Amino acid sequence: MPIRHAYAAAFIALVMLAPTVAAAAENRCGWIENPTPRNWWLEDRDNTWTIMTQVSEEGPEGMDLIPDISERDYVKTNGNYGYACACLKVETDGKETITKILSFKQLKLAQCRNDKSLKFKG
Repeated sequence: MPIRHAYAAAFIALVMLAPTVAAAAENRCGWIENPTPRNWWLEDRDNTWTIMTQVSEEGPEGMDLIPDISERDYVKTNGNYGYACACLKVETDGKETITKILSFKQLKLAQCRNDKSLKFKG
């Protein structure tokens, strides 16, 4: 019996000392879309990732890293709103939502248009 308790105690100690599992950062590249106020998503080769919607109180941490996309290579679709090509380093919920933005880089539209894994945008 004492050996069994020793193994159990060692296991519990090991679990308690293990580092907390953090969300892994992912590099996601594709179409960054802002079609209307406060609606943002990223459409990449794997999914359409929600960044923020009008019903959200605020976007994810790091939302302030996304600059005014209309100042670079961009397509206007609705007044001041539209889409661009970008790469973001993010954390996600693993399903469909970006939960944290770590970095943002806007790319030339041609980069996304030439990427055969992305849906074409005119």
